[in-house]
Amino acid sequence: MTTHPVHEQSATSRTYLLFAHEPYLPPHGLREVNCTIVAADTLLHPHVRQPDGARTHRVLVNGSRAEGEIVPLATLTHELDGGTGWHRVADWERVVHDLLTLTRFGSCDSLSVGLPALERALICNGPNSQVINYNPDTGRREIHGPEQRSAVLAALRRQLSAAEAEHPLWPGGGLLPHAWPAS
Repeated sequence: MTTHPVHEQSATSRTYLLFAHEPYLPPHGLREVNCTIVAADTLLHPHVRQPDGARTHRVLVNGSRAEGEIVPLATLTHELDGGTGWHRVADWERVVHDLLTLTRFGSCDSLSVGLPALERALICNGPNSQVINYNPDTGRREIHGPEQRSAVLAALRRQLSAAEAEHPLWPGGGLLPHAWPAS
């Protein structure tokens, strides 16, 4: 992370969005990046499609989130009736594209991670889903579910806390107000 102007953290900026994307190799990176975490307020950035970003922000920061919670995009999809509710909220693919563009060009801070296939599958599925994995060492199928998904998110939270030790993730400048009109 680079040093940016101090961002006055709102209660909503202590919630984070985690989204998976096509892997890329950062310019000076040794590991590919396939998931990114941004502060919730990044959805209010003027270079994120609006009002889609603000509407996604509203869903992301609903009152039931815990302080510092990392919310995978798949969790929002689950909460929006398995994805059938996205049409009322946002073009999530465009919002994710805009967020990834912001992070790649340094217009906001993010935590970019390269999750192994199983961990990525766990966060790309809903909170109550199961992922079946074949273990070639044992010759058996292993079922991974909510407990393992929670463990992945807990590990990412520790990684994010370490990254934020000096300063919180900067959502970018010129953010839109939190009270974007409903539609």
